[in-house]
Amino acid sequence: MKPISCDTFVCLPPNTVNNCVIFGKNSDRPSDEVQEIIYVPKQIHDKSVPERCTYIEIDQVEETYATVLSKPSWMWGAEMGANEHGVCIGNEAVWTKLNNPKEDIKPKLLGMDLVRLGLIRSTTAAQAVTVLTTLFELHGQGGPCSDSMKNWSYHNSFLIADRKEAYVLETAGPYWAAERVESGYRNISNDLSIRTKIDLMSHGLKEKAVELGFWDGVTPFDFSAVFGTNSSLDDDDDGRFTEGRKLLKKYSSDNKFDEKCMMKILRDGPSGICMGCDGSFVSTSSQVSVLNDNGWRDIHFFTGTPDPEHSAFKPWIFSDNVTEKCYLSGVKSPDVGKNRKHDLYIEHEKCYKRLVKAKKLKEGLREMENGWILSARELVEKYMETSDTTEKSVIIEKCENMFDTCVEQELEFYGKCLST
Repeated sequence: MKPISCDTFVCLPPNTVNNCVIFGKNSDRPSDEVQEIIYVPKQIHDKSVPERCTYIEIDQVEETYATVLSKPSWMWGAEMGANEHGVCIGNEAVWTKLNNPKEDIKPKLLGMDLVRLGLIRSTTAAQAVTVLTTLFELHGQGGPCSDSMKNWSYHNSFLIADRKEAYVLETAGPYWAAERVESGYRNISNDLSIRTKIDLMSHGLKEKAVELGFWDGVTPFDFSAVFGTNSSLDDDDDGRFTEGRKLLKKYSSDNKFDEKCMMKILRDGPSGICMGCDGSFVSTSSQVSVLNDNGWRDIHFFTGTPDPEHSAFKPWIFSDNVTEKCYLSGVKSPDVGKNRKHDLYIEHEKCYKRLVKAKKLKEGLREMENGWILSARELVEKYMETSDTTEKSVIIEKCENMFDTCVEQELEFYGKCLST
């Protein structure tokens, strides 16, 4: 089964406001799957105790970093997330010439496991590339990628960003290539997209391409053309990749690209980037992150519910005390049983058809979201402007509780929807 889901985007200076980096992703998954938002605190580990991933155990490291994740509730790994150091990662399913259903289904590291491992073990995007490729080469990628579609497995590509740069990392079987992105914009979808600009690659990649008969060893080495299934991404079968690139160009043309521009892209229905709840695949959760290199704190927005066009992005801010508490109770799935629906998912599901049909209800949800965006911006600005320790403590406390407060307000909103 060829992958038919997911889009990840990044926009960098000079195309963004305040020289920030904007990251965004729609996680498109089977419609019966629930995605939860979890917080993983910074931890010191006993290295003798292995890390248990979705299917396999791997060696533990001494220290891991605080991370917020959007993940399918049944697996250990995550579709996307961010860490306390401003690293964001999203992955995509890709189909390559080296896909082998019998081999790919064997339990190894899922691409989603690699997302989580990259976030908890890295302080920069460049380090995350090293973490992912090292683990990928050591343990391989594979295993069922769904708990309902038992034979569904795929290879992976990743978009990794931090406050200064981004990397596209793409795989084909046991091989990989990476492209560094220092400015402008970039997106990935469900086909290999790295062409001749290859900044890093697996050892012996070109020699293997010649051995397999994929490359003549003379023409310019084009990773997508050599290992991909599309002959040209300029006129490709994956229309979402092309349309996503057009949308990035459109909204960043005035060099004022911000979180709202990224949300518009993730909500774009005609391109196929936003998948509603009426198909077998749905945009089950969405993330937008603002990574600031000018002294501001990063702001990460998550929906935790399907279809971003009819969902609300809620802000998460890593605070100084983030390692001491665990939040996000309203978007954490039950730990037992087959019913994995969390509180926010349940209430959103009840109101979804009304949100689609009633323009005023969707406008009300969007108005609430705009208020949260403004509040988050004001908090980080006030924190950087004030030198008063008492005021800083108050702001930190608000940051700690902001996501949960927004979830409570969203739940109240759905309650009112149902009562009218």
